[in-house]
Amino acid sequence: MSDDAPQDGPAWEEGAGMSQSMYSPLDLPIDFEAFYLGHQEAFHGYAEAHFGTRAAAEEVIHKVFLEILAGWTDLLSTGNLEQGAWAIVRRAVHDRLELEGRLPAFIVNGPITQALAATRDRIQAMESSSGLYEAIGELQGRQFEVIVLRFILGYPTVKVAWYMGIDDRTVDHHIRRAKERLRTKLQIPQDRKRKGEQ
Repeated sequence: MSDDAPQDGPAWEEGAGMSQSMYSPLDLPIDFEAFYLGHQEAFHGYAEAHFGTRAAAEEVIHKVFLEILAGWTDLLSTGNLEQGAWAIVRRAVHDRLELEGRLPAFIVNGPITQALAATRDRIQAMESSSGLYEAIGELQGRQFEVIVLRFILGYPTVKVAWYMGIDDRTVDHHIRRAKERLRTKLQIPQDRKRKGEQ
């Protein structure tokens, strides 16, 4: 018999230099496995948008799922598993960015940022009989961002909130403030109708 003859059984049965534990399935709660399968892509996408690379996202989200698993019972008992898990994701991503001393990738070079900059340039170059474009172009900070993202680029409030890292209600607050500023700037009379009035 030649030395090159195949051995009996597959190589992994002989160990192939690896521990048998590598072939044992992890003993995870079934509801955790379902949660992982249902959320891992969204968590990775969120992290990748912030870090700019899939590798960094995978590293952070792996640690996130370990933390979620460690506190699984407590998270289930809070009554809002989704909110608790997303809080862990946001904190882990924020901590990593802070540790590296950099802004999120989507702010630095993302398509929304590029669209905002291009839109500001276009708005400032436009002329309108009402002065609306000029007034929008003069809005500052978050007021400009929410008006452009929500009404010019057409993003839903949820996506605007995600992009800006704020709550939906805070987006609505900035929209109201921006609209009031535009109304004042354009000298549009205040609508006297309030909720409940006819």
